[in-house]
Amino acid sequence: MEYAKFSLLFMLVHTGAYFIAGMLAYRVSRDLYMGENRLLDFVKDMSDQGENASVAKLTLPLQLVRGLVLSIVLYPIIGFLGELSYLHRFLFLTGLMFVYTDFASAIPFPHNLEGLIYLKARYFKKFAFWKLQFEMIVFSLIFGLASGWILFQ
Repeated sequence: MEYAKFSLLFMLVHTGAYFIAGMLAYRVSRDLYMGENRLLDFVKDMSDQGENASVAKLTLPLQLVRGLVLSIVLYPIIGFLGELSYLHRFLFLTGLMFVYTDFASAIPFPHNLEGLIYLKARYFKKFAFWKLQFEMIVFSLIFGLASGWILFQ
């Protein structure tokens, strides 16, 4: 039961942090995702009603699945995490989300190490790098703050 509760709470915290960070970041980065001349022309165009509807339909269920998968990986260290102080849990979980799910991810994107290796120069722009980093830093901080507290009550 401990694992089920942990996963359920993890899924909710992850998905909530994802939506909050995404809504905040979209205000400054919508130009990356909308229009024919958007920098991220390899992702769905949010100005296209059909593509936007597809994203809207899939985001919630797939973020919940993502949260479940991410939570399962932590099962072996739940006890250890519970013994840490809130500050150490916050630092660990924030760093885990930022580093493993983004900055050091094996999927190339214009703001991570793999993108620096594999993406063409036209996708690696300073303005896009910082806009995307903003989103991931906000997400990681929200996730770390909330999960460090909620998951270990």
